[in-house]
Amino acid sequence: MKTSTEKILKDMFSRYPHLAAISGEMKAAFGLLVICFKTGHRVYVCGNGGSAADAQHIVGELMKSFVLKRPVNQQLADNLRSLYPDEANHLISHLQGALPAHALAGETALVTAFMNDVDPSMIYAQQLSGYMQSGDVLIAISTSGKSDNIIKALQVATAMGGKTISLTGAAGISKKAGSDVTLAVPETETYKVQEYHLPVYHTLCLMLENEFFTDGD
Repeated sequence: MKTSTEKILKDMFSRYPHLAAISGEMKAAFGLLVICFKTGHRVYVCGNGGSAADAQHIVGELMKSFVLKRPVNQQLADNLRSLYPDEANHLISHLQGALPAHALAGETALVTAFMNDVDPSMIYAQQLSGYMQSGDVLIAISTSGKSDNIIKALQVATAMGGKTISLTGAAGISKKAGSDVTLAVPETETYKVQEYHLPVYHTLCLMLENEFFTDGD
C-alpha cells in the first residue's frame, strides 16, 4: 500500500473514530481488491433496497474518475489512434480509466424474470453462477447480515472460486454464508448501518483510485 493510500484510510478513522475497530478488515478488503484489479479480474456488488443503491454507487466510483484524473490506458489509446484516426483524440480525451465493476441489481429484466419464474432468493446467485470467475471479488451488502439472497450470493461466489467481502452491521454476516473479509460497522439499526457504510466504501474507492492512478508513494 502506498503511503498516500494509507493516509486516506487514516483520515477516515480520524473523521469516524468508531470505525477504527475495523482497521484490519479494511486493509484486508483493500488487499483483495488490489489483487483482483491487478490480475485483470472484476468486482461484482449486490445488496437490497438502500444497499442496492449503495452497490450502484460503488460501481459508479470505480468505473470513472472519483477525485483524480484517470487517463485512458496507453494500449487503448494506441488502438484508437490506429483504427479511428479522425475520432481518436475526442475518444481518448473523453474516456477515463476504469476499475471494472458491475452492480447485479441493475439487471432488471433478468432479476424480475428469475424472481417470477424460479426463486427470488436466487437472483444474485444465478448471475454469479454465470459471471464469476476465479480471482473475481464479490462485495455483498446486507445491513442485517441475514439477507437470504445475499447469503446465497456469497455461497455461490465462493463455490465459483471468487473472493468475498461482506459489508454489514455489528452482528456480522451469517455463518452460513462465509466471507473472506467482513466489514461489520458498529451499529444495528438499518439506517445507522447504512450511514457508516458510506464512508467505508468511499474510502475503499478513494484508496483504490489512489493506488492505481497516481505515481510514486
